[in-house]
Order: sequence, then C-alpha cells, then structure tokens
Amino acid sequence: MPLAGELTSSLISRAADRYGLPAAGVLRLWTCRNSPARNDSGVRADAEIVLNEAGRDVLAELCGVEPAVLAHALPAFTVDDPKIGTGREAALPQARWRAAGAVAGEAAFACRSCTARRTGQTVRAVRYLPRWQRVCVRHGRWLLDADADQPLEHLDLRGLPEVAAAQRRWAGVARRAGRAGAEGGEVFALAHAVVARWWEEALHWEREEVWPQRLHRVAGGNAGTDLERWRIVGRDAVVFPEVVAVADALLDPVMAELVWADSGAGRPRPLPADGAFCRRLGERVGRMWLGPLSAVDYGGPLIAWMGAVIRQRRGEGGPPGYDNNPWWVRQEHQPATMAAQLRVLGKERTSPGSGTTWRAAVPAEQRALITGLVNGAQEQLTQLRGAQQGKTVDAARQLLGSLGHAATLIDQAVRETAAGALQAGVALEDLAQWARLPADVLAKTLANDRNGRPGDKG
Repeated sequence: MPLAGELTSSLISRAADRYGLPAAGVLRLWTCRNSPARNDSGVRADAEIVLNEAGRDVLAELCGVEPAVLAHALPAFTVDDPKIGTGREAALPQARWRAAGAVAGEAAFACRSCTARRTGQTVRAVRYLPRWQRVCVRHGRWLLDADADQPLEHLDLRGLPEVAAAQRRWAGVARRAGRAGAEGGEVFALAHAVVARWWEEALHWEREEVWPQRLHRVAGGNAGTDLERWRIVGRDAVVFPEVVAVADALLDPVMAELVWADSGAGRPRPLPADGAFCRRLGERVGRMWLGPLSAVDYGGPLIAWMGAVIRQRRGEGGPPGYDNNPWWVRQEHQPATMAAQLRVLGKERTSPGSGTTWRAAVPAEQRALITGLVNGAQEQLTQLRGAQQGKTVDAARQLLGSLGHAATLIDQAVRETAAGALQAGVALEDLAQWARLPADVLAKTLANDRNGRPGDKG
C-alpha cells in the first residue's frame, strides 16, 4: 500500500522489495528514455517518476490496488508529461524521470518506523513533506530533505519537545494566515527566510544560548569537530520553533501597527535601530537583545516585509517589477537548501575559502562597514554631477575634494573587503590580483589595519 504523499518512485522501489527484486528489474515494466538524477552516492533519493496513462495501469496492477487509490495517495501519479503522454507510443507503459521538487514540492525521507508500522516493510521511503510537517511526533524525529547527498534520514528530537510543540502550534498559525487572506506556505517561507538569516549570524551572537544547545542535541550530544556540517544538516530542525513564532508575529495586526508607528506613520522617517517592532519581535522569540540586530539588517527579508507593510498603509506601490505582496520572498532572500550548502562545504574543504558564502564568512559589522563606505563614496560622486560650473578655482576645489574623499572611502572599502575574504580563507595572492596591489603591500596594509592603524596604507 502507498503512503500518503509518497513519491511514485519510492512506491515502485518498495514494491520491488516486496517481490524480492531489484528496483531496476521492476522498472523494466515501463519504457523510460531518460535517466534519474544522480549524486556521488548513486541515484538521488528525490528522483521522481512520472507515468503516462498506460504506465499508471501497470503500477496499479503491480500494487494490487485501484488506480483511484494511487491517485489519492501519490501526488505525482496524475501528473502528465507531454513527452510520454502523446505520440505513437502513448499506448505503451512509459515513464519519465523528474526531480521531485519540480513535480509536487519538497521531498523528505519518511520515518522508517512509521513505514514499517503501516506497510510491514522496514525500508527507505520518500514523501512529499513541507517543512512544517517534518516532525514525526510518535517517534520524536525530524525528517530530513531527500535531495542532499548525505547518509542521515532523520534527526533525533528526543529531549527537544519544543520542536514538536511548534508543529502543533503551526496548524493554528496557518488558519490565522488563511483568515488574513494569505497562503500558509507563503507566510512560513517568509518566516523561514528571516530566521535562517538570523541563523547565519548566530555564530557571532555571544548571548545566543538556545540554538547551540539544540544543535548539540540533534547531533547526538556534541557536534564536535564537524560543527560546520551539523549547522547545515540541523538548521531547519533547530530553528523551527522560532520560525513558527516569527510567522505568528508577522500575522499579528498589532505588530503591523508597530511597523507603521516606527516608520513615522503620516510623517515618514527612516526605520530606527531601536524600533518598537523589532524589539517586540525579539521578545516573541525569547531574545530580548535581538531587536536592534534585526533592525539594522538592511537588505534582508524582514526589512523587505516591513517596507511592503508601510507601502500598503501609504497606498504606494513598489518599484517597477517589484511584487508588493508582503509575503513574497525575493530570490536573493531565499535560504540555501541543505543540499546546496553541503555542496559548497565539500568544495570549501577541497579548496579553502572558495565555497564559503560571504554572509557566513564575514561578520555583520564588517559587512555593514563595507556597505557604508561604498554608499558614502557613491554619495560623494553623485554630488559632483553639478559641480562642473562656476569659477575654475571653486569647481576644481570641489571636484578634487569630493573625488579625494570618495577615493579614500573606496580605498577603505577595498581593504575591509580584502580583510574579510582573507579571514575566510581566500589566498592573499588572489586578493592582491583582484585589488590590483602587490601581495606584500596588501599584506602590510592589512597587518597595519589589524594593529589599529587603519589609515596606514603601507
């Protein structure tokens, strides 16, 4: 029998196991003209199969159930693919490999204990499961993404009851989203993006104590020397309670009013670093100190949401091509998946510094300083547009003064950028080439900066 939400390919694999046959032998029942996606461990666990009408009848016969039963249980069972559903061979049972994410959404490993209880088979199964349904409450497990090349199928949540409690709480949050005219999945995606961004910064938060404790628990007691990998594998389970709390907060009309008040309401002003909204949000996730850090994370998903709320209250639209839906998560704000991060980590370990993400490697304070320097230089250059007029001496003085100041700011930005990249493991020789400086000069400059003489350029 199929599991609810199971991948069609997963059911075929379990059916083969039931008959004592290799999956490849059973797959010969269908004509398939492409190959499944693979990784270093073999066929990816989230490789999905789409069948044509004749192929669906073959699977129903193989499983001994009516096609309607399979259509109810398997999200991909009724998905049509024109490459196998039309043409002269449409009457033959055909199959086509696809990525599960492109067919019916995120795929995760099923709980093996639950699979055995329902089917009598203690084998691997893969289901379509959104992140708000990843907790197996019965067995205390977090079910992991199936698209990553790593051996774990679940994380042990015993001792972390707050994670299962958050999943139960999510049902009410999703209903509240519906009453507010929003899709629950959209609200969760935004909250997940906000908290995942915090997670990237958390290594630099001296006052953060909850997440490290949870991470060591899901890592079996101690993440040890493999902390980087565990931070990738354990992220979604560890931050899940905060994701639900943030989603709940962003749906609260009172919180939207705080955003409006922080913006100056009818008298617009820049959002303050000590705004009431971010301060209250920090309180709602159990971190009284988080508000100011969130308020100055310019360019992140939380500030983008606040901007959309403010524009809606003012009756303004966003920039051309910008979706003013407050729940929309821009592509650059979408958190990296576990699979993508593990690929980067693998490259980084073979070539230090090459795969590290900028946000993960460079502290927020240093990134903010670089951004401020670049913005200051841009402002100086913008002011020069009307400076080429008047007396020669006055125009020359203003031009050279502003250009000199802009050059100083850019020079400082270059040094700060090089320092951040060097700390992340990028080779000094590469940095010198990109900065167009001799390697020894750049090394001396960065050493002087570290010794407290940022004005010393060597």
